[in-house]
Amino acid sequence: MTPDRFFSLVLLLESRDAVTTHELATALGVSLRTVTRDLNWLRDAGLPVTAQRGRYGGVTMLPGSTLDLTRLTPAERDHLSVTGLDERQRRELDTSVEGRRALSKIAVTRARRTDGLLPLTEVVHVDSRPWLRARADGTAPAALIGPVRRGRRLRIEYHSSSEARARDLLVDPYGLLAKAGAWYLVADCAGVPRMYRLDRIMTWNEVDHPRRTRMNQTLATVTAALVEQWEHDHAIDVSATIDHTQLERARRILGQRLVDQDGHERSAAGHAVTIRFRHLEDVRTLLPFGSSITVHGPAEARARLHDLAAELFHHYAPSVPS
Repeated sequence: MTPDRFFSLVLLLESRDAVTTHELATALGVSLRTVTRDLNWLRDAGLPVTAQRGRYGGVTMLPGSTLDLTRLTPAERDHLSVTGLDERQRRELDTSVEGRRALSKIAVTRARRTDGLLPLTEVVHVDSRPWLRARADGTAPAALIGPVRRGRRLRIEYHSSSEARARDLLVDPYGLLAKAGAWYLVADCAGVPRMYRLDRIMTWNEVDHPRRTRMNQTLATVTAALVEQWEHDHAIDVSATIDHTQLERARRILGQRLVDQDGHERSAAGHAVTIRFRHLEDVRTLLPFGSSITVHGPAEARARLHDLAAELFHHYAPSVPS
C-alpha cells in the first residue's frame, strides 16, 4: 500500500459511519482485491478495522483509533480529501505542498504509536511518471482548477487527435478527472457531456458567466457515464488470432477492447479474439505486434493494415544509388 492510499483509506473510514468495500474501491480507484488487502494491512498494523455483513453493515474503524486531524488547516483538509491522487498528480494540480504538509502533521501525530518505526513517508517514495516521457504541452491542471472551482464557463481551443485543426468550444465544466496517467476536463458542450484531454487544450479563457450544467448531474455521475460509454462504444469488430506468447502483452495494451473468443482453450494457430475499435483507423494500434497478430476480418481492416504496412516498408526501403 502506498503512503498516499493509506491516508486516503483511513480518511474515508473516518469520514463515514460505515462504507462498503465497493465504495472504497470506487473512491480509491483500485480493485476489490486491493481494498481487501489494504484493510487486512490496516488490521495487521494495529488499527481496529471491523467489517459487518448485511444490509446495514460495512467497514468501520472503532472510535478513538482514527487519525488526528485537529492540527490541519482548512486548506490542508481540503486538499488531503482528494483521494486517489499520487504525488505527481498532486504536483500537477498544485496541491502537493498542502498535501505533504498535512501528511507530515499526521505522521508526527502517529509517530508515538509506531514503536520506534520510521514514518512511511520517510522510507517510501512514489514517482508514477512513465520513463523517458517528455513533458506534455497543453494546459496544466493547476491553471484550470481556479475557474472550475469558481463554477465559470470556459472557452477552450481544443485540438482533437481525429481532426486536422483545433476548434473553439464553449464548455460548462463539472471538474477535472485524473485517469490512466492523463488529466481530463469533464464538461458539457451544448448540453452534451464530453471529456477533453488537458494536453490538447491549446488555449483557454474564463467566461464571465456561471456554468450551465445539467440538473442533478455531478462530476462523479457524468464521469461514470462517459467512461462506460468510451469502454463499450465501438464501430468495428476485428476478428484476429494472437500468438500465445503475445497474449498478455495484447491484453495490457488493448484492455477491454480485446474480447476472448475461445476462453482458455489453446490451439496451434494461436488465441482467437475479437478486438473492438471505435474507428477503422484505430487498427494501426496492431502494427507494433507485427506478425504475432493475424487479422482475419473484416476485409477493410485487413486492407487498411496492408496499406499501413506498405507505407512503412516504402518509408524504410533502401535508396537506390543513381
